[in-house]
Amino acid sequence: MDHLDQSTNPASPFYLHPGENPGLTLITQTLNENNYSSWSRAMKRALLSKNKIKFIDGSIKKPQKTDATYDTWERCNVMILSWITKTLSPHIAESVIYVEEAKELWDELKERFSKGDYFKISDLLQDIHSIKQGERGVSQFFIDLKILWEELESLRPIPTCTCEIPCNCDLSKISLKYREAEHVICFLKGLNDSYNTVRTQILLMDPLPNVNRVFSLIMQQERQEKQNPTETRVLANIVDKNNQWKTDQNWRNQGRGVGTRGQGRGRGRNQNYGK
Repeated sequence: MDHLDQSTNPASPFYLHPGENPGLTLITQTLNENNYSSWSRAMKRALLSKNKIKFIDGSIKKPQKTDATYDTWERCNVMILSWITKTLSPHIAESVIYVEEAKELWDELKERFSKGDYFKISDLLQDIHSIKQGERGVSQFFIDLKILWEELESLRPIPTCTCEIPCNCDLSKISLKYREAEHVICFLKGLNDSYNTVRTQILLMDPLPNVNRVFSLIMQQERQEKQNPTETRVLANIVDKNNQWKTDQNWRNQGRGVGTRGQGRGRGRNQNYGK
């Protein structure tokens, strides 16, 4: 494709819309020392929506100054530099003011702020496996848990096949299946005890439904409990009465047992005395 066609074709990464400018704010999140993973994820999505992700992932390389595409590349490069810099905290932005390529800036920020990811992964895993529903509704609990899952996935993405000749091992599908099952288990495990019955029923399903389907089932259970609170209390009272009846029966049986033993000992003494 001719370089002029690339700059005017909306489908080309080199195309810049007339409404785009260096002062445009792509995301509201500001990069600091503690939020690189979520910031980079949001920024990549924004650049992807602008069809500019190839400028930071190495797919589009800087051409020679004598190349016909150089001017077009430079305009896009400066625009992306401005967009990224606008989302940096002031002291971080000041430290990269002399970086001249978008990819170089992206790589430097990753090198500086993605360190310590293993500590973050450790914290996320601990939070995911210890989080409980508590006073939250099912929907809010699921959202809070999903945020943790997505943050962990940004640090530990599902592996994909890197073979030069694509293989048929379905590695990604298998890994995704395992992760989906892990999400289902974590979600169910964190629910309150009132969901014990439906939790057991879901875990007995084969194959295990995906986490969104499980969420839907739990939401149905929550709505049912809210619509029929009296029915739930009556059932609880029946269970309590049954337990109390069993306790009373056990007490009475124990009492009769003691009396029988006493009579047995009495007869034994009378027999000895008569002899």
